[in-house]
Amino acid sequence: MWTFTTDLDAYAEAAEPFLLNDPVRNTVPLSVLADLRAGMPASGAYFGWWTSGTRLGGGQVGGVVFRTPPRPLVFGLMPVEAVPSLLEALPGGISGIVGPRELVEAAVEELGPPETVRSERLYRLAELSVPATPGRGRLATPADHEPLVEWHAAFTTELGLREGDLAEQVARRIARSELFVWETDVPVSFAGLSPESGGVCRIGPVYTPPSHRRRGYAAAVTAFASQVALAERCDEVVLFTDLANPTSNAVYQSIGYRPVADYAMVTFPD
Repeated sequence: MWTFTTDLDAYAEAAEPFLLNDPVRNTVPLSVLADLRAGMPASGAYFGWWTSGTRLGGGQVGGVVFRTPPRPLVFGLMPVEAVPSLLEALPGGISGIVGPRELVEAAVEELGPPETVRSERLYRLAELSVPATPGRGRLATPADHEPLVEWHAAFTTELGLREGDLAEQVARRIARSELFVWETDVPVSFAGLSPESGGVCRIGPVYTPPSHRRRGYAAAVTAFASQVALAERCDEVVLFTDLANPTSNAVYQSIGYRPVADYAMVTFPD
């Protein structure tokens, strides 16, 4: 049975213990929960959790879903058999879905062909190998706000993502020490780092402007952010890659990231 609410505290009370059972695969629901608790704007957000007395006993939570518009619907872990009833019970329309691949595929079987499909892979850092790349890493500062907004906009455009107020998002993340810059004589790449949730931090986004690509800067800034994460913030670090980009997948594996599971993002016509 699916239960939905717009009350963040009610959702957290019901779903967070379940999410913490696997904080690596549930990194997105957990990090978004942390962001919302810290004040991230989320007009129109709603949250849901699935319980099954027959499968799990005692009405325990066995799956989660949420949406923070304009971003797509996010599937946390859940049994595949919970997907059809979820689609029937959703309180809003579906413009896009992101989540574990088998769950997204089950949704597509019910909803019909999507407009776009992006295959992703979740990686976990095993043993960090820091590349010998010219330059240095540092935390982003308010002076970096304008270029980082431009780079975020370019990143979302390249991937076809729907985001809210990027200027507000970048300012908030700078203030919370969640953005890192790699610089030579000028900034050449950046990486984000999610707040710790269940001992896990997530790298993302990572972006290098086209004029600075193929010089190792993405690997360097990712390794730097990973070092800071492990030294100061969390026990494990994860990240997502676009499987259509073999270069980025090879880069992250070269510095110590190893595959965990496949995910997918799909969009549907408005």
